[in-house]
Amino acid sequence: MTRKLKGQELAHMFIEGANELGKKAEVVDSLNVFPVPDGDTGTNMNLTITSGVKEVRQASLDEASKVAAAFAKGLLMGARGNSGVILSQLFRGFSKELEGKKELTTEQFAEAMEAGVKTAYKAVMKPVEGTILTVAKEMAKHALKLAKKETAFESFLTSVIKEGERSLARTPDLLPVLKEVGVVDSGGQGLLYIYVGFLQALTGGESLQILQEPKMDDFIRAEHHHDGHENMDPSEIEFGYCTEVMVKFDAEQLAHNPYDEDQFRLKLSEYGDSLLVVSDDDLLKIHIHAEYPGQVVTEAQAYGSLVQVKVENMREQQSNLSDSHAMKKAEKASKPKELAEFAMVAVSVGAGIEKIFKGLGVNEVVAGGQTMNPSTEDIVSAIKQVHAKNVIILPNNSNIVMSAEQAAEVADVHCVVVPTKTVPQGLAALLAFNPGRDIEENAAAMEAAMMDVKTGEVTYAVRDTEMDGQSIKKGDFMGIFNKKIVANGQDVVKTATNLLSEMVDDDSEVVTIITGEGSSEEVTEQLETYLQMHAEDVEIDIVEGGQPLYSYIFSVE
Repeated sequence: MTRKLKGQELAHMFIEGANELGKKAEVVDSLNVFPVPDGDTGTNMNLTITSGVKEVRQASLDEASKVAAAFAKGLLMGARGNSGVILSQLFRGFSKELEGKKELTTEQFAEAMEAGVKTAYKAVMKPVEGTILTVAKEMAKHALKLAKKETAFESFLTSVIKEGERSLARTPDLLPVLKEVGVVDSGGQGLLYIYVGFLQALTGGESLQILQEPKMDDFIRAEHHHDGHENMDPSEIEFGYCTEVMVKFDAEQLAHNPYDEDQFRLKLSEYGDSLLVVSDDDLLKIHIHAEYPGQVVTEAQAYGSLVQVKVENMREQQSNLSDSHAMKKAEKASKPKELAEFAMVAVSVGAGIEKIFKGLGVNEVVAGGQTMNPSTEDIVSAIKQVHAKNVIILPNNSNIVMSAEQAAEVADVHCVVVPTKTVPQGLAALLAFNPGRDIEENAAAMEAAMMDVKTGEVTYAVRDTEMDGQSIKKGDFMGIFNKKIVANGQDVVKTATNLLSEMVDDDSEVVTIITGEGSSEEVTEQLETYLQMHAEDVEIDIVEGGQPLYSYIFSVE
């Protein structure tokens, strides 16, 4: 029986939890309430926890607190969708509670679970019961009572999982939409699979055999590839030296010069890009592309002694140009790049929609949408790319808002999220932007503008179901308005026109039809004719969006 968890054992639990969720991700996806092809809770949670495990495999395993901190860091940067963000917050609070603890008792584990629940609830503006939050809360409450008498982790986790199963079974009673469709909460189910993996790790799960810790060099090489430096023209390299520094913290130096990771990262960002700062209680690791590596080394050395320094000239590696030509390019690259006052980042899917967003002033478009939620890290990378003092983020999907807010929180520049939940809302918000106003004024105006637009969507059902008072068969077209199915049937034209009839009223002035992959010219022409006959005074715009899954997106203003 295991009565104290050490760092190695906790790492095994996190890895096995991720493996178990990975095996069951499709099951969790299938529990998504809406019968459209966007069941992605399991996928989002799986991608999020995989990022956490990646950090664990690079972490020091000598203390449970260090393992938990690494796991939380990876979850935070890899969080995708609401389910992924909530999962990251659960273990963020869990990690904070364990700071300084080398080994864990069941009581300490239970207290960490409770801290995680509190952190997750604070992260959600309007917590909804009957979701992963409820399951996590009731598991933690049970764990706190149980830990006072149960000291063996195997028995403790078995009982916690059983309570989780009971809580999950109650979710349809708390959330009517679950009962209507006949499923339990998908996020809560995903969390249970993770805890099942925790238990399997202690009882000899298969995942114990695949624990591999990649070298730091492998991680850095992956960063280079991600940054797109391979096969670049040397003239495009702004910061020419790939610089890696490792410092062992010195207590005396820290007493005079306390280390703050956020402030240190912000300081180093002045010297280059592709920045990575990772620290624990003993070591500070830095990777950066800088023009003056000595400045980076000097900043790092202020906190302790140098363990490793490696500098590579990327221009030299990329080019066979003459020395004189290389010097001219280096001279050009050494000029500091001026920050723009404003920039905008938007999330969208479909080449046509991306083109529209960029045409309206968006600087960087992150690929993503209902079925492909970008991670926090993806959005942070886009924020870095726009190189601006103030960045406005348009998530354009309700399942991406939390990831965007989390990215804004961890980014090194001033960011504001305008919580657009649909592409039409994003487009309306962009039209309200005024470069003469400050970022807060713009955000307020854009948010007000997005509320004046109605969004409708035409897609198809992936299974038979009864919902919103309608009987829906697999393959039926569905018209969705205000998150409700207002029309359905086998005829796409009839479904789409019934949807439009719900959206367009006497106050409507402009109707925009955004065509997707499943659209056709013939159907689009019939929809235009319908509007001309039934809404004579409205202006009709037709744009090619290219979005998958949704044949048509309608915007009514």
